[in-house]
Formats: sequence, structure tokens, C-alpha cells
Amino acid sequence: MFNKIYLFGILFFSLTLLNCQTSTINKEPKITFKVSKTDKDWKEELSPEEYEILRNKGTERPNTGIYNMHFEEGVYACKGCGQALFKSNNKFMSDCGWPSYESALPGAITYIKDTSLGMIRTEIVCSNCGGHQGHVFDDGPTSTGKRYCVNSASINFINNKNE
Repeated sequence: MFNKIYLFGILFFSLTLLNCQTSTINKEPKITFKVSKTDKDWKEELSPEEYEILRNKGTERPNTGIYNMHFEEGVYACKGCGQALFKSNNKFMSDCGWPSYESALPGAITYIKDTSLGMIRTEIVCSNCGGHQGHVFDDGPTSTGKRYCVNSASINFINNKNE
């Protein structure tokens, strides 16, 4: 009986120690952004849907976003802070239900490992305010092989004619 208790104690201690080491290894470094606002400020500036997507990493329903079938010449900017993220000439028809781009503007996006929903993906957020834009996948049909899948509710379109 003593041997079983002793072995159980060693096993419990070993698993606890292993768990502590694993949680230390898996912790992602905290990312800071130039634009920092309180939740109250974000809620005052954004619609409930925009807040859910940009701040809580939500996703709009497929084929409902205003920019899914939008192909005018211009730039798509973060709805949270106005930073330019994507050029319209990098947008393509992906039939996935969300606006898709082959690449982002240099330095405009921060890439974060996303292990939610039982899968490993790469989340894309605005590098200026941390606003959730969507995810990037390696299944794009263009030369980059990338598909930046973006929520319409997280972006604004800026027409080149307005510049």
C-alpha cells in the first residue's frame, strides 16, 4: 500500500512539474500597440458588431459583409484606427464568403498564432491598434499562395479619387 501511495506521489509531482514547464514554454509574449483605448472608448466608437469582431476576435457571417464583392480601386483601412492595411489591386475573388487579399501593406499586419477552435491558424491584426481583421491561410490562388481572409466589419474603404 505504501508503495502505491509513494508511486502516486512521484507521478503527481512529475506531472505537475511538467505542466509548469509546458505553460511557461507556450506563453506568447505580450504585444503592445501604438493605439491603446479603454473598452469604454472602443464601445463608444464602434458598432456592436464592429466591437465584437475588432476587440473580441469575432467573425461576421459569410457573404454578408459589404466589401465581399467590392472591387473598386483604393485602399482598405482598419476601422479601429484608420491605418491602411490592403490595396485593392491585391484583392481577389475567393468565394470563401469574406474579402480576400493576396498580401497586406508592409508592416500593416501583426501575425499571431491562433489555436482556438481546435486548430492552428494565423490570426491577422492591425499592427497599429491590434484590431482583429481575420486570418491568413496558405491556400491562395495567386503567386503569393496566401489568402488574407478579412471581416468587412473590421475595415473601411478609401477611394483613390479622394486623395
